[in-house]
Amino acid sequence: MGLLIGVVSQKGGVGKSTIARAIATTYAAADWNVKVADLDINQSTSFTWLQRRLAREITPVVAVETFGTVAQALRIADAYDLMVLDGAPHASKATAEIGRRADLIVLPTGLSLDDLEPQVILANSLVSDHGVPAERLAFALSKTGDSPRELDEAREYLAATPYFVLGSQIPEKTAFRRAHDNGLSVVESPYKGPRDQADRLIQSIIDRLEAITS
Repeated sequence: MGLLIGVVSQKGGVGKSTIARAIATTYAAADWNVKVADLDINQSTSFTWLQRRLAREITPVVAVETFGTVAQALRIADAYDLMVLDGAPHASKATAEIGRRADLIVLPTGLSLDDLEPQVILANSLVSDHGVPAERLAFALSKTGDSPRELDEAREYLAATPYFVLGSQIPEKTAFRRAHDNGLSVVESPYKGPRDQADRLIQSIIDRLEAITS
């Protein structure tokens, strides 16, 4: 089986699919055979993003498929170098299954306590209730604003937990919304500054995955 990265959340709107797409396009650009398993059957936003991407003939090619269960996705995982499990925007049995099976679990969060607290609760549950090793969990700051103090406070909050916090962050930018509208990921944005910041976060994910699987 190839590598598995899960991107999960306790609530919607924290940048989960943004990060899943960026991971997939980064690895695909390095000639990996990648599939995004979109597990949000009610919205399937990653699948509709793929349709926009295909309509514009954007490369590299990234396969996206909607699955009703994690087990369905895992049945074909062997066919890919990397499968990114884009979880539903709420905690469920599927979230726990992703936690148990993925090599790395990324938990995106905004900077407010409304985002941070539910994600830490989810991380704690994965570890204490489902036996997921804490070192396989990594927090990613996403949809951040322009306040350095707020960013520092969020990192301090997460530093008090036993979980790894990824370097850099993905800010809230019009450029990123427009990229998604055009079938691009945030690491493919035509604007260098925001793109470089997103690149640094995804590189941190790559580095963390290599560190815990080597």
